[in-house]
Amino acid sequence: MDIYIEIMVLALGLIMGSFVNCLVWRLHQDESLLGRSYCPSCRKMIAWYDNIPLLSFIFLGGRCRHCRRPISWQYPLVEMATALLFWLLLKRHWDNPQIFIVLLRDWLVALAAVAIFVYDSRWQLVPMMLVWPIGGLTLILGFALGIPWWQVMAGGLAGAAFFAVIYGATRGRGLGTGDIWLGLWLGFLFPAWPLFFAWLTISFLIGGLVGAALLILGRKSWKSRVALGPFLVLGALIVLIWGPQITGWFFNLP
Repeated sequence: MDIYIEIMVLALGLIMGSFVNCLVWRLHQDESLLGRSYCPSCRKMIAWYDNIPLLSFIFLGGRCRHCRRPISWQYPLVEMATALLFWLLLKRHWDNPQIFIVLLRDWLVALAAVAIFVYDSRWQLVPMMLVWPIGGLTLILGFALGIPWWQVMAGGLAGAAFFAVIYGATRGRGLGTGDIWLGLWLGFLFPAWPLFFAWLTISFLIGGLVGAALLILGRKSWKSRVALGPFLVLGALIVLIWGPQITGWFFNLP
């Protein structure tokens, strides 16, 4: 792979990570995406040279130029995570003859997953205004990749049904309706049963480990509610990147 392509993809990932930070905040504040960026603390508009992904955070010492209040570490971490995901997905699909379509789908999925991870982690709520459109795009691009329509639909319905059953059994205490919609979207993404099973297994395994750690550290009690959405999208990203290796090891499948 050409090193210049890799550098360009990493730069694109940083830029799109900056967009994700903006998207998450604007969705929470119910604001338009068209306005200029501003400091959440002092509300002063941010100049373009203070809005360069990652570099501005470093040059400003992690503080707003105007009010000198700390800038959340969420911003550089999201930018770096998005750049890394873009690069890993490029490596994953480099030899795929349908690289343009599959990269478009997976990069869009990665952007939505990072945004949902941050949003649900911070506010314990799945942003449906993001889940619905990305679910539709995942469905359409799945068809464009030649996946049989019935298989894509079956994956989505299986994902939604799985979480709907848990929702009904726990009377809404185990998860929220947003998780059912996440199940539908990510089911569209993993219509093949080995990938579908691997996604659920990894998601609940990570969720269980994190929940246990929070209990041991005293950060949560047995009655506390932990958002499931971040673990579902994290598990999805892991399978999206390393799915063949995971299923090959776990199921002894190619």
